[in-house]
Amino acid sequence: MTGKYTADNIKVLKGLDPVRKRPGMYIGSTSGTGLHHLVYEIVDNSIDEVLAGYCDQINVTILSDGSIEVEDNGRGIPCDMHPTEKKSALEVVLTTLHAGGKFNKDSYKVSGGLHGVGLSIVNALSEWLYIEVHQAGKIYVQKYARGLPQTTVEVVGETDKTGTKIRFYPDSQIFSTTEFDFDILNTRFMEQAFLNPQVTIKLIDKREDEQEEVVHHYSGGLSEFVTYLLKNSKTLTPDPIYISGAYNDIEVELAIQYTKGSEEKIRSYVNNINTVDGGTHLTGFRIALTKSINDYIKKYDLLSSGKKKKNDELQIIGKDTREGLVGVLSIKVREPQFEGQTKAKLGNEEVQEAVNHVVKDKLTEYFDIHADVTKRILDRVIQAAKARLAAKKAREMVRRKSALEASTLPGKLADCSTKKREKSELFIVEGDSAGGSAKQARDREFQAILPLRGKILNVEKSSLDKVLKSDTISDIITALGTGIDDDFDISKSRYGKIFIMTDADVDGAHIRTLILTLFFRHFREMINDGMVYIAIPPLFKLTLGKESHYVYTEKEQVQIMKELRGDTNRKVGVQRYKGLGEMNPEQLWTTTMDPSTRRMAKVTMEDAELADSILTTLMGNDVEDRRRFITHHALQVTNLDI
Repeated sequence: MTGKYTADNIKVLKGLDPVRKRPGMYIGSTSGTGLHHLVYEIVDNSIDEVLAGYCDQINVTILSDGSIEVEDNGRGIPCDMHPTEKKSALEVVLTTLHAGGKFNKDSYKVSGGLHGVGLSIVNALSEWLYIEVHQAGKIYVQKYARGLPQTTVEVVGETDKTGTKIRFYPDSQIFSTTEFDFDILNTRFMEQAFLNPQVTIKLIDKREDEQEEVVHHYSGGLSEFVTYLLKNSKTLTPDPIYISGAYNDIEVELAIQYTKGSEEKIRSYVNNINTVDGGTHLTGFRIALTKSINDYIKKYDLLSSGKKKKNDELQIIGKDTREGLVGVLSIKVREPQFEGQTKAKLGNEEVQEAVNHVVKDKLTEYFDIHADVTKRILDRVIQAAKARLAAKKAREMVRRKSALEASTLPGKLADCSTKKREKSELFIVEGDSAGGSAKQARDREFQAILPLRGKILNVEKSSLDKVLKSDTISDIITALGTGIDDDFDISKSRYGKIFIMTDADVDGAHIRTLILTLFFRHFREMINDGMVYIAIPPLFKLTLGKESHYVYTEKEQVQIMKELRGDTNRKVGVQRYKGLGEMNPEQLWTTTMDPSTRRMAKVTMEDAELADSILTTLMGNDVEDRRRFITHHALQVTNLDI
């Protein structure tokens, strides 16, 4: 060890080196989430052309070799000589961080890309990238490899079109997976098409066995978006409430509708970027909604009952006004201040005032005109407040009961020995049979087993007091030790990792989805902290003589069968596991529970949102949507990164 520390120790990263050295700083991660973020960066640039009024068609294609191509009919990236860099502006955009048209207010009034790093990041993290630009009557092309130009910007022909076409293959030296997920991309582009009714986005998959094409164009905009989100829900009112307006040069657009369910689902966007962690625009909306509804409740004296005085205990709070509310909030602002390149949260203080002003003004106007709808909404809010008080009393009863019973753990729970949270694991296992095998297979020192019998309650369609009455969910809450919702405290979790372990069949997938939805709705912080995992059991056991191989996917089975048979076409024994209970404890330990050999997938918020979407699709009334989903996934065993 040396104490020498001089200027020689200071490393200067030039060009795109910082991106390749620390990719997580720019795209969030090098997992599937970061991989898909590359595509979003390019499409967001095309969407900015839509916002500027120069683009109405975007085509995204997953090509047969696994690469991605994005083509738009916007103005095309400028290819003329840059005045100070003394090279083509196209090459400047592709090779220089913080270079782009978003810094010039004459080029873009509003945009999602702010830092001028999107396209250069994609270039830096691609094994190869090819770009073709149609502009000023000419076709320009250039090729790159890992961010470095392999050719100069060349003119290869003439054209009467304008636009940009980018094709790239993600770098396997950077990403843990380079396989794009059609459903993840499709969900993103559907959102963009809802938010921009003037654009048509086509997603095409040309990979072998994955042939599919979907076209998204929604002239109804945000109202149609809300209707889509509510396609399997019972609504309180016939149509979404749509309002739009501007304040201090900030454009505000909102569509909301109440359901008979209990969950609030508000999606918020800034310049077409989904702010998953909300921000000042969402705060402004919530303040305006609560104030407007409280004003009307007071105006009609709805908390009074006959000659009785108002119930002092029943106060209408923001949570009550948003119960069962589904909506989309979209704002356009010139200089948005996001937290990080992934733009998860908005910080502009002036936006809160603008959204509050527009929503309160327009919502009051709507309430005045639509008295019948307003009455239904106000009654709904008052009932939500009463249900909140009932749930509070139910939680207090659960706490008192737990105290009296000395916090007894569920009888089915086989707990582990260690009291060190960071080392302990809880396996939530489908079925008593599989639970029995898991109890025998586990390492009792650090692995606990909680068997579940049958399908658990669908929390998406249940109020909290009903959720608390479910024995199965009550067992999960007690085993976790965290409490739920308002009483939730992640520091009280009894386990560091939670594994959802179900059969690798349709029923197992359904139960896994229900459990994921439970965590997504009521234990979201555990997902955010990376504590929730999917245990991945094998589908097959292949046997050749005394040699055994456990196989986890259909595709893997075909490949290993070929390898085992070889040229002699030897007979290979094939056992398909229909469920976890078919494996003996030793097999279950080796394949699914042993930390040194098991396969598992960490659940992200993206996974949980997808599970929530799948639950809606599979259990809803939209036959065509369900048919498309089942057809696309018929031959897929799992869609998880392992």
